[in-house]
Amino acid sequence: MSPRHADAQARAICYNCPPEWADWGSQLKAIKSTLGIDVPADNKNSGQATAALIAEKASPVADVVYLGGIAADPAMNAGVLAPYKPAGWDKIPADLKDPDGHWFTIHSGTLGLFINTSALGKVPVPQSWADLLKPEYKGLVGYLDPTSAAVGQLGVMAINLALGGSYDNLDPAIKFFKELAKNQPIVPKQTSYARVISGEIPILLDYDFNAYRGQYTDKAPVRFVIPKEGTVVFPYVMGLVKGGPNADNGKKVLDYVLSDASQVMWGNAYLRPVFADKLSAEAKTKFLPDADYARAKPVDLKKLAAAQKAIIERYRNEVN
Repeated sequence: MSPRHADAQARAICYNCPPEWADWGSQLKAIKSTLGIDVPADNKNSGQATAALIAEKASPVADVVYLGGIAADPAMNAGVLAPYKPAGWDKIPADLKDPDGHWFTIHSGTLGLFINTSALGKVPVPQSWADLLKPEYKGLVGYLDPTSAAVGQLGVMAINLALGGSYDNLDPAIKFFKELAKNQPIVPKQTSYARVISGEIPILLDYDFNAYRGQYTDKAPVRFVIPKEGTVVFPYVMGLVKGGPNADNGKKVLDYVLSDASQVMWGNAYLRPVFADKLSAEAKTKFLPDADYARAKPVDLKKLAAAQKAIIERYRNEVN
């Protein structure tokens, strides 16, 4: 096989690279045009991707994987990731990567309130977590089910930390969600972007990048609010699959997602690139002011992963 023909066959399999999420669609096109590597779109979520990697451990199918940060250490501990330190590794902050290279952050989102202002009618736009407990928000608030969705679990922890709890003490969040239950919240299992855009869910605990996409790309009557009590910033990570069939191509893809071009693209999709200086001035104008983001603190991924089981069990037993 000639080198040129080999190039034409170049591919890498990525688990959890959905074209509709975080504008992966544009990234996959850029990888194809820049590297000549074909990466098929994949609609798994973090949990499904990790489960598939474990099931296929003896004969891996994927080359790289994209995960919400809460899934990073569990995937590493399951032995499905191989160490690889991509180009730009040294510039990634220490708390946003595994020291041995099993995973590293490529971008992050901030959790808050994704609000359809038109659907609220005359009800004021909430400015705090506490506002959501007021009777006027009955039936208007949604959040993803914490027993299955990572963003749901993150919501529990964000509120818990904002209201004075800790990674070990979940009492403030459990009390909050028990109170919120009286307001008849909407609790879907799956990502509910379209339901906020349509106004079916007027207020959703969700990420800034979804709200900005709705506001600026889809021109919907939506906005993002960072609650007054504070919230958390959540990183998204990638890693090389151990024993993947196209490891060299996988490494090139991982190098690419940290490249200047890719990092600028993530910023243009309203995600905060791991290299902050790659958020373009134009993209930054679409984010809330820095003063609002000062209330958003980085989440401790190791402590969050350790608390995951307790979040699920206490929510299921005490709130559901």
